[in-house]
Amino acid sequence: MSSSYKTISSVSEAIFREKMSKFIAIAMPVRDENEARAAVDRIRNEYHDARHVCWAYMLGADRSRFMLNDNGEPSGTAGKPILGQINSFGLTNIAVAVVRYFGGIKLGTSGLIAAYREATRLALEGADIVEKAEEVTLTITFGYLSMNSVMKLVKSLSLQILEQCFDNTCKIVIAVRRDQSESLARRFADIEGVNAEVGDDIL
Repeated sequence: MSSSYKTISSVSEAIFREKMSKFIAIAMPVRDENEARAAVDRIRNEYHDARHVCWAYMLGADRSRFMLNDNGEPSGTAGKPILGQINSFGLTNIAVAVVRYFGGIKLGTSGLIAAYREATRLALEGADIVEKAEEVTLTITFGYLSMNSVMKLVKSLSLQILEQCFDNTCKIVIAVRRDQSESLARRFADIEGVNAEVGDDIL
């Protein structure tokens, strides 16, 4: 499994016009299905007067989770070319919505495919594409006496703490690079009274 992936750092927009129709493509970084659907819903609400808001998203470092929607356009003419451009750029954790304002002239199947593809391409070309390391959780449980040693290691490695609970039994959950997770787990487990367990993907 890949230890890094490409995504976009911020929202990118582009406009493409074809035979009086206006296509507004909005590419948005997202982390999961809920964020992707919420992003599309925001665009739908913002452009509520548009005839079509078609979209696609891709998720996961292995790019295994995706969805597309033609939103009333002929089947395969909108969502598929949008997703095709996401694939061409090799991106994931991204949602792209393309808003269409109909100009009165029908574009035909091939014309629609070309227009949705081009609008998406322009938005992705203008985006800030970044490479990110795939991350997983590392859950560290330890007794109170081990806290200083654990927190010293966390601080020295500048690790990001996602959760923490300090009680009779203490627990912290940190974000670590997938390709470094096993070696880091061993480093924490080497501290007396500490248990470290690699968990789920968090990207």
